[in-house]
Amino acid sequence: MTLISERENELFNEWRLLRQGFVADGLPNEEAYSTSAVKLLFVLKEVNDSHGGGWDLRQFLREGGKSLKRWKSRTLDNISRWIHGIRNLDTIPSWSFYKSITQKKDIALKFRIDNLRSICAINLKKSPGGHTAKYETLRKVVRQDRDLIRKQLSFYHPDITICCGTGDLFHGVVSEEANKLEWKSTTRGIWHFEWPKGKHVISFAHPEARVQDSILFYALMDAIEEISHNKPMQPTR
Repeated sequence: MTLISERENELFNEWRLLRQGFVADGLPNEEAYSTSAVKLLFVLKEVNDSHGGGWDLRQFLREGGKSLKRWKSRTLDNISRWIHGIRNLDTIPSWSFYKSITQKKDIALKFRIDNLRSICAINLKKSPGGHTAKYETLRKVVRQDRDLIRKQLSFYHPDITICCGTGDLFHGVVSEEANKLEWKSTTRGIWHFEWPKGKHVISFAHPEARVQDSILFYALMDAIEEISHNKPMQPTR
């Protein structure tokens, strides 16, 4: 069987011809992802890189964002916390545990490496942008690259997909018809849909959202716990 990394690279060779400064993404560690009890896919907009791109997000994540020049530490720290929390839903540590991790650089780096290696992370737009994504440009590129994005997504078969400010864009990519994949809400207002059946896509905030980190963390944990336990949901939108 062809390794996912080989399929990624084959696809990216084609994709690079279309996007200047192409930044590869996907699986930092295929074995760690494949053997995870819960396979997690994080969907972001684009990388923040004023130097023109042309690098590999997979390697960057394998190193835990060691340089932290291209991607701010808050993004990786929060995503790492989310991963750890999801994998420990029944025994989530207190917030003081997660807060203390970021207070020492070497401990924070090890925590990021340990957690980021087992996920999949993709950007819908493979060419770099600035600190704030321009939505109309992003939407145009996603529409143009839809078939390539869908092909990449077919490699991973995640159990939970977390859209970090990309929920509606992602929904438009994977749904042939506007109402084919029905949005539902948790009792506390986090939107999600099934894709494919039995798997869950959650529309959530970007990890750098102007919200207290602990609020982001527990809002996501609460939503995943409710969704995974199939509790009654609010009306669809």
